Parts: sequence; structure tokens; C-alpha cells
Amino acid sequence: MVKTRRVTFHGWPSEALEFYDGLTADNSKTYWTAHQQFYEERVRRPMEELLAALEPEFGAGKIFRPYRDVRFSKDKSPYKTHLGARLEAGGYLQLSGAGLAAGSGLWRMESDQIERYRRAVADDRTGTELVGIIDGIEGERIGVHGHGSLKTVPRGYAKDHPRLDLLRHKGLTAWQEWEPAPWLGTAAAQKRVVEFLRKSRPLREWFDQHVRSSEAGAAT
Repeated sequence: MVKTRRVTFHGWPSEALEFYDGLTADNSKTYWTAHQQFYEERVRRPMEELLAALEPEFGAGKIFRPYRDVRFSKDKSPYKTHLGARLEAGGYLQLSGAGLAAGSGLWRMESDQIERYRRAVADDRTGTELVGIIDGIEGERIGVHGHGSLKTVPRGYAKDHPRLDLLRHKGLTAWQEWEPAPWLGTAAAQKRVVEFLRKSRPLREWFDQHVRSSEAGAAT
């Protein structure tokens, strides 16, 4: 019987963050080619190990490509200055020169999702539930942020609606950032990510129940 070798996450070396500092300063194919092996072994591989460790509880993970889509952007820099990954059960991880970050929720909702989201927010039961979820997450010192928010009340809703601020959002995510520190080079990084994902889980579950069914939509 062949035993499967268990993959263990040990963190990222400090040089992984320095790699992104360098890429930010010199976003060129020359820099990328010279450091590609380091990226594969010391930046991407630890993320693969972390995703494997998280999979039993949070589902399979997917690492995003390091190349930017510059077709419709004035910024033609070819490479992303961060490493991003998404978890199947909901959740986003990001490593950059600024440190480690994690997110959860829906960053950009499609039109059908926005419609369902607003109905759920406007409903006294589900809307009040969302307010309680946000309060609970923020009580854990995790920020909850709206995205693409309208400046005025959405059409069809009262200007004095008690959850007007939530109704204006086109995206809503929990987000936490950790600045570079020695623990990032250890398994403690996994512990912090797991704590975030568990504490923000109620927001993901609320979206899953009331909003998330569009084939598009940018999830975190």
C-alpha cells in the first residue's frame, strides 16, 4: 500500500515579500524571468501548501495567474504585484510586499445578484440578520466594507430606509490584513487565516443563502 505524503505548510520566507517589492519597482519580463524559479519554489509553492491544508474545511483552492489582463487598461504592467488565491467554499487569500491578507463575501455582484441582495437587505428578517452578522464580525476586529456603492438610494427604495447604507452597496466583503512579521514565515500564518475564515463564515453563508447563484459575480 502506497502512503500519500502529507503536505505541510511552513509559511513564507521574508524573501517572498521582497520578491514583490522588487517586482513593484521593476515590473518587467527581465525581472520576472530572472526570479521565476524563486517565485515557483518560495512564493507559489507555500500558497499551494496552505491551500492543501485548508481544503478539508474550506474546499479546494485555486491560485490566480500572475499575469495582468492589460487589454483594456492604461497600465500595461505585465505582472500582478501580489499572489491571489480563491477557496471553493468562499474566501480569498493574498500575499504581497505589504504582507498577508484575507477576504470573504462578494466583491462585485452581477445585476441579478444585486437585485437579490437588495431584496434580502430590505426584508426586515434577512436584512436585520445581515446587520447582526456584520456587527459580530466587526466585533472580532475584522473590517466589513462595501464596494461600488451608489451615492444615492437605489431606485424603488425609501430614502429613509433603516438599512440604506447596505442597500447602496454593489459588493460587500470582510477583509483583514497582516503586516510583515516573523510569524508569516511559520505555520502560524495558517492559524490566522483559519481564524479569519471561521469568524467571517456567517457572511459567506448569508450570501450563499440569499444572493449567490449567478454564474458570474466576483466572489472572495
